[in-house]
Amino acid sequence: MTRTRALVAALCAGVLVGACAPGEFDGVYDLPLPGGADVGDHPYRVTAQFRDVLDLVPHAAVKVNDVPVGTVESIDLGGEDGWTAQAVLVVNGDVHLPADAIANIRQSSLLGEKFVELASPRAEPGERRARLAEGALIPLSRTNRHPEIEEVFGALSLLLNGGGIGQLQTINRELSNVLSGNEQEIKSFLTGVDQLVSNLDAHRGEITRAIDGLNRLASTLAGREDQITGALNDLTPGLRELSEQRTALVTMLQSLDELSGVAVNVIDRSREDLVADLEALAPLLDRLADAGQDLPKALEILPTFPFTDAVLDGIQGDYLNVFVDVEPWEGYTEPKVPLPVPPTDGGAP
Repeated sequence: MTRTRALVAALCAGVLVGACAPGEFDGVYDLPLPGGADVGDHPYRVTAQFRDVLDLVPHAAVKVNDVPVGTVESIDLGGEDGWTAQAVLVVNGDVHLPADAIANIRQSSLLGEKFVELASPRAEPGERRARLAEGALIPLSRTNRHPEIEEVFGALSLLLNGGGIGQLQTINRELSNVLSGNEQEIKSFLTGVDQLVSNLDAHRGEITRAIDGLNRLASTLAGREDQITGALNDLTPGLRELSEQRTALVTMLQSLDELSGVAVNVIDRSREDLVADLEALAPLLDRLADAGQDLPKALEILPTFPFTDAVLDGIQGDYLNVFVDVEPWEGYTEPKVPLPVPPTDGGAP
């Protein structure tokens, strides 16, 4: 026991003497810690920005897949606003990470220490990405932290004390009241929902084609935005005129309604007389039907009376064989007509 105490005292003295050398001790964080990750002979440094580093401290571990690969060298403020936490990470040079690596602050156990976890985002098969190199920056968009145990307990306390459990009890009770006695209706409803989903799945291709058609229609309408805008602008004066003439249109429609009522009334009152007139007209129509082809032939003679088509057979040339005797009336005297005198110049008389 005495020997062990002497060895421990010697080690402590050597640590304190080495740490207290002039110009080399900057605080407790400069004291070497036992264990830790082996960063190798050629490590590289990257800077990770965090919105909240919690109680992360220098010399904390940096892990990849829960394997220590480096340490946190320092933590300070930086960024564009000067208020963003920046942690400088020293990573073993044999660890290869992509340039778009992400960093998360995790906790080793429920009450354990914090450490920084580096991970690679999912990549497509065969995709080639650049490597994370010296001086690289992991921005806020690729960093995060896991929730603290205090935050979990706070949310649980809010659920328990804020009435969440009581609300669940109320919901459960109301659901029981709704479902009790309505088992058949609910079963029928679920059956209908199942049939609906089955029909939708059976017509999946048609639904997809309809959606594609709507997409093409929307693209066409988007390409003709100017024409549609012009058409709507041209419709504006017409719509304004219709709005101004609304009273007249309403009056016209009301008048048409009254006219329709009057017409119906007239037809109702004259129905018996109209039926009687049609019945009286029926014998005349029957006689006209009995006449058949005789009526058209009679109509052919009527416009040419008294010379029918048969008269044409008796025409000789361009005249008719007609003999006319003309007798003057009693007391008629033949007029004396002077004969024409021949011209002296030899022309026609």
